[in-house]
Amino acid sequence: MTELEKEISRRRTFAIISHPDAGKTTLTEKLLLFGGAIHVAGAVKSNKIKKTATSDWMDIEKQRGISVATSVMGFDYGEHKINILDTPGHQDFAEDTYRTLTAVDSVIIVVDIAKGVEMQTRKLMEVCRMRNTPVMIFVNKLDRLGKEPFDLLDELEEELGIAVRPLSWPIDQGPGFKGVYNIHQSKLDLYTPSKQTVTNSIGFDDVMHPALETHIGASNAAQLREDIELINGIYEPFDVQTYLKGHLAPVFFGSALNNFGVRELLDCFVQIAPTPGFTKTEERVVAAKESDFSGFIFKIHANMDPNHRSRIAFLKICSGKFERNVNYKHVRFGKMMKFSAPTAFMAQKKSIVDEAWAGDIIGLPDTGTFKIGDTLTSGEDLHFKGIPSFSPEMFKYIENADPMKSKQLQKGIDQLMDEGVAQSFTHQMNGRKIIGTVGQLQFEVIQYRLEHEYAALCRWEPIQLHKACWIESDHPESLELFKKRKFQYMAVDKEGRDVFLADSEYVLRMAQSDFEDIRFHFSSEF
Repeated sequence: MTELEKEISRRRTFAIISHPDAGKTTLTEKLLLFGGAIHVAGAVKSNKIKKTATSDWMDIEKQRGISVATSVMGFDYGEHKINILDTPGHQDFAEDTYRTLTAVDSVIIVVDIAKGVEMQTRKLMEVCRMRNTPVMIFVNKLDRLGKEPFDLLDELEEELGIAVRPLSWPIDQGPGFKGVYNIHQSKLDLYTPSKQTVTNSIGFDDVMHPALETHIGASNAAQLREDIELINGIYEPFDVQTYLKGHLAPVFFGSALNNFGVRELLDCFVQIAPTPGFTKTEERVVAAKESDFSGFIFKIHANMDPNHRSRIAFLKICSGKFERNVNYKHVRFGKMMKFSAPTAFMAQKKSIVDEAWAGDIIGLPDTGTFKIGDTLTSGEDLHFKGIPSFSPEMFKYIENADPMKSKQLQKGIDQLMDEGVAQSFTHQMNGRKIIGTVGQLQFEVIQYRLEHEYAALCRWEPIQLHKACWIESDHPESLELFKKRKFQYMAVDKEGRDVFLADSEYVLRMAQSDFEDIRFHFSSEF
């Protein structure tokens, strides 16, 4: 086995996704605790303790108690190198999450036992299904009362469109919660509520053994035996290959806040989760084990350190090995570049790395040379596919509220748009800038970050728009005619592409039927 193959086989790169408040950031933090990456968990919701969650590090996240940007954390666990991407659950930041899913090999979905499957989880699962990404499910908050486990499993199958197989099973829930029986490893994990310590496990090959009563009481023991029998009767035995193809989701139960059931999830995950495999490019399929380096930028973050106005481009390595101070080709510019300070992350803390392998995610200091979707290679011209920007759903004019700071405002808008937080369009008729987002919260985040990171003040003004769509045609004269006729609806995006701004569904439908030579796109990847 070569060094490259050995390094790739120990890597597990995954995203944690869920609806807001299902406990995703808490779970991330507990996983880091097991990896020894942090030594004390931050109480995410408590304002008394000034330790906020490790992965929520922007000021606005600490104030709101929600994650608004994807954070990347890497740590070693036993023989394995684990890369976690903690994504925003809030639907206003879905775009960031969609892009993150292009950079991972598998996904853990967190579901709240009381709320079950929620809208946002369903949408994200559709993205996983499009890519056949393997999925594991962690049912959280068992220390509270919630749905019956069998009902919840039915709901997961129906709502997420995937077969499930429980690999652990809860013994009661809420105030009577006793622990879980780990079906995967045949052991009993007894629950003691604690945010810092780890569970006691008892090897238990046979649930029929009379000693079970001494640990969990007679009625719980009887119920557990009945449930296990039912599980073995209803569900097919767990098959790793079906999971890896994205057709079967193993389910674990626990309480992330109380650090319960998390290690069991992690132990099973490192055993069965996929190692870095294949990535599609427009030219060919790239295998992780190829010796030549290649990778793509899936996210850009401005001001990770507010004191230095630094921008970092997140690079997912798709094949080979990346080395510091070695020349690599920036495919869009067609020129060679080398990086003296590539970094590995632990949320906001970062350290310089000398080498990284396929599956890893590293940060490259960026002075404006990168945009989302850019490719770096050892020399081959490759273009990675599938990093879309979707047509925004809400629009506002952005105006400068402090004439002395127009330069800062312009710079701030350019950098935040490069991050993919939102999209900017310049109206052709009046030259005004329009910001388009997926949700209202993004406008607040942009305004807050412009003021606190760029010292620029902006104000929003209303504009009535229904949809922005990118247009193209095989007939240049048809395109020119369309742009003349629809002059008051035309804008350009920051790449200079033509965008049609329809102010109502009727206007859009009429334009589509009147101009058959024009193609209207609702995502920027066409």
